[in-house]
Amino acid sequence: MEAKQYYRRNLPHWHPPGAALFVTWRLYGSLPKHVLLMLKEKKNLKAGRRFVLADQELDKASTGPLWLKDPRIARCIIETLQRGQDEFRLFELHAFVVMANHVHALLTPGAPLARIMRSIKRKTAATANQILGRDGQRFWQEESFDRWCRNEVEFARIQQYIEWNPVKAGLVQRPQDWPWSSCSTGL
Repeated sequence: MEAKQYYRRNLPHWHPPGAALFVTWRLYGSLPKHVLLMLKEKKNLKAGRRFVLADQELDKASTGPLWLKDPRIARCIIETLQRGQDEFRLFELHAFVVMANHVHALLTPGAPLARIMRSIKRKTAATANQILGRDGQRFWQEESFDRWCRNEVEFARIQQYIEWNPVKAGLVQRPQDWPWSSCSTGL
């Protein structure tokens, strides 16, 4: 497990050993500059509140790349998550959803989160860029958002947040109707 439990880049990252983590990563260029500036200006808001504002913008999927809508790319992400759990034992995957421009996952790491994310992003970016005919270009935003689950109530709330994300975004009526989530894949 990670020796370093806390570090800060643009966002704070705190990973207590054995804690489940809510992780969100997005496509490079998926948030417009005016949204990024607005989020930067709202430094007085807690990181969680700024995350919600960014996630609401991502759910609109009105600007930037929407490559995760391509079923081949969405499938690649899901297969990579499943292999990360089943074959490589990097984490235990509790819930996930692949949206048009971002991914949410709830997992318990079995390796440092930085290694997990590097592995997921590297594999999926290479495959997706190949599918899109854009080899060698940036696919994912470098930094991801993560939050550790403080207790079982928060774990359940985050799992529900992930599973209901496509419903909240107006894409489907029920979580199990979204084909790119743990609700529909039988995780």
